[in-house]
Parts: sequence; structure tokens; C-alpha cells
Amino acid sequence: MKPRLFVLALLTLALPLAAAPRQDYAQQWPLRLSRDDGGAYRVVLDPAVYAHAQSAQLRDVEVIDASGASVPAEVFAPEQPLARAPQRRALPWFALPAAPSGGAAQGWELISEVETDGRLRRVEARSTAGDAAKLPQTALLIDASAVRAPIQALQLQWAPGAALDAAYSVEASDDLDQWRSVSSSGRLVDLQRDGQRLQQRRIAFDTVGEQARYLRLTPQDPQRAAQIVAVEAELAAGAASAPLQWRELKGKRVELKDGSVAFEYRLDGRFPIQQADVALPGNHALQWRLDSRDSEDEGWRAQAGPWMAYAVGAGDRSAARQLAGVSRDRLWRLRASGAVPGEPVLRLGYRPEVAVFLAQGQPPYALVAGSARAARADSPLAQLVEALRKSRGDDWRPAEASLGAASALGGAEALQPMPAKRDWSSWLLWAVLVAGAVIVAGFAMSLLRSGKGAEN
Repeated sequence: MKPRLFVLALLTLALPLAAAPRQDYAQQWPLRLSRDDGGAYRVVLDPAVYAHAQSAQLRDVEVIDASGASVPAEVFAPEQPLARAPQRRALPWFALPAAPSGGAAQGWELISEVETDGRLRRVEARSTAGDAAKLPQTALLIDASAVRAPIQALQLQWAPGAALDAAYSVEASDDLDQWRSVSSSGRLVDLQRDGQRLQQRRIAFDTVGEQARYLRLTPQDPQRAAQIVAVEAELAAGAASAPLQWRELKGKRVELKDGSVAFEYRLDGRFPIQQADVALPGNHALQWRLDSRDSEDEGWRAQAGPWMAYAVGAGDRSAARQLAGVSRDRLWRLRASGAVPGEPVLRLGYRPEVAVFLAQGQPPYALVAGSARAARADSPLAQLVEALRKSRGDDWRPAEASLGAASALGGAEALQPMPAKRDWSSWLLWAVLVAGAVIVAGFAMSLLRSGKGAEN
């Protein structure tokens, strides 16, 4: 082999092999998008995601596209405004006969019974146009009288059927007599092709929202309207935090070096614990201290206490204890001030966090979690969504996404650290140098032999 080809062959061996990123994670969940044009989406993490996560900072929770490439993503605390979902409220609705083309706001005669608070009890509606009998019941009268906040958008559900692409005009009224046009965007779409489905169920209003007792939706083409089965109002996100969820743990009794008794527990995931409570059978009143640590190699850290937890009678019991901060430790310990009547159950409360991601690359997208080998890269997503909120208004939120059924990727193998790799580059460099030296020495010996031959 020529010297140059030999060196090229060694360098080719030194090229790294690209690992399949999906197999670096234990589990994946397909992401179902509420709309196809959201751009940015939010998905609430469920207990299964926390159970698979290994990183105390959730760095091994990531979003990937169809090719397995990572997309910009970030995990937000539930207290952050961006993480709070828009509130939704089901609204009563009534079918109306569609008006003739160009007469959506004219020729209506409504006969209604209204409660004292403005809610509609009964509605009869007909069009006074001459061809009213031929028109289908495809317009909607929506009762929003019970809503006390501006409506950001309407989410509509319809019966499955033929392909749908329908535009609607929206009107608002406070007395069912005087109607005004409402600026809105969005059309109802339900299309399928080659196993793919495109749906758009949302009719959005401007950033301020619409606040009126009644809304009327009229299809621009009555013959191409959806068969509506449910209507929801999407309201601006409120200030209330997400409700607490609880993990109930059964522990084991251990005797400490000082002779006292404690109860130790293992948490089954990287949950962001914020509150703690102790459940015991029967009446009781005890002072407790709560400690935690992430592994048996670490020392215990105080999390709460001393505090008194009690239960008297059927429903009189103490409130849960707020921790000083958020902890994702796996090991927990309870110590009591006196004899414990029974086996205490440790209840740990948390609020689910939200992963926000940018729809970059090729759909469909999936959330992956659980890895001792991979970590989510830093991204400017937080700055991006804040910029979007400034341009679109403080009430803007990423579109909704939800987790589908989980499936295994790398499984337990992804939870094991990658075996230490030999530094083959150093070995290859030395091999190239040695090979070069041998080749140079060979040339030198050849020259020496040829020189001696010439002297003789």
C-alpha cells in the first residue's frame, strides 16, 4: 500500500459514527396537536414522564421531530404565566336556519325564553326570507350569558363525515335584537389524505377578546357547514395555579443510631415536590420532621418541620405542609416526636410542569424522556415566547398539545451510562506517526543501500 493511501485509511477509521438519538431515551409519547398552525405548543407533563426522567433538572425530557432531531424546547414551572393553559367552558347552543347568501344579519325572527340572569331557556328561530323552508339548520346561536370574562376563541366539535372546509361569520348581541359583526379569524377544516388528517376547530377573536351575552355563527355557504355537536369558550388564563397532585408513598420503619425510629420512603420519579402531608389511621396528633436526599451516598437535608399533623373525627385534620422550595429528591424520611400508632403514609404534593416547544422540522413530533446518555440542549425558547407575548398580547399562550400512548425506545439500556470510550484518536495519531517514521526509515535504508552499491 502506498504511504498516502495508508494514512487516508487510518483517518477514515477515526471518523465517529452517528448514534441514533431515539435509542438514547427510554420512552416516547407521540404529541397530538390541537391545531396545525400553532407554531409553538405546550404540553402538560404527566406522571409517566416524571417516572422515566433521570435528570434532577429534567434535562432528559426533550421533544423530537419525525426524523429524531431535537426541536427547541423548555420546561416551565406551573406558576409561570406562560405555563398556564387557557380556561375553557362549555356553552349552550341552539341550531338556527341558515340565512340566504348575503343575508346573514337580516331577516331573522327569534322567539326565546330568557331566565332572569340572561340564560336562554328556549329558542325558536326562523328566517322571514321566502326560501327559508329550504334552508338547513346550520347557523348557531350560542348562549354566553353565564361567562363573565372576555372570550378569546371558540372551540367547536362536529360529527365525523365528509371533508369540511367552511368559513363562518360571527355576530354578537346583548338582547337578541340588535346584532353587530365581530372580527374573527379561522375556519372549520377537517380534511384527510394518505392517512394524514388536517383539522382546525378554532375561531379566534382579537387579543382583547369578545364579551357579549349571545353569539351567532353563520356559515358563508350553508351547504358546506359542519354538523356541530359541542361548543366551548376559550377564556384568558386566570391567576389560579394548577391543582396539586399527590404521590402516596408507603415506607419502612428504620432505627436510627440515637435509638429513635424513622420511616423512609422512595419517590418513583422526578416530581417537583412542593407540599407534604402525613396520613395515619384513627385519631392522632404528632410533630413531624421531613428530610430528603437524592441517593444513599448523600446526607439528609431538612425539608420541613417540626410541624404538627393531626386528625380528629371523620373530617377534622391538619393541612398539608408547604416545603421551603421545590425538591426532586428520590429518598425521603419522616421522624416523629413520639410513638407512632401505625404505619404513616407520606403524601407528597406537586403541580405538573409544562413543556413548551417550537414546531420545527418535520411532524409528527414526540416527547422523549429517560436517559443517562443524552441531555436537552439550551435554547432561546423562553426569550422567543416572551417576544411573541409582547407582540401578540399578554394573554397569548402556545397552542395546546397532548401526550399520546407511550412506547418504548431504548428502554432500560438508555438509563445506563454510556461505556467509557477509548481515546482512539490518540492511538491513531501515534499509529500514523509510527507508520510515517517506518516509511521514512525505509526510504533512508533504501538510499543507503543504493549509495553503497554505487561506491562498489
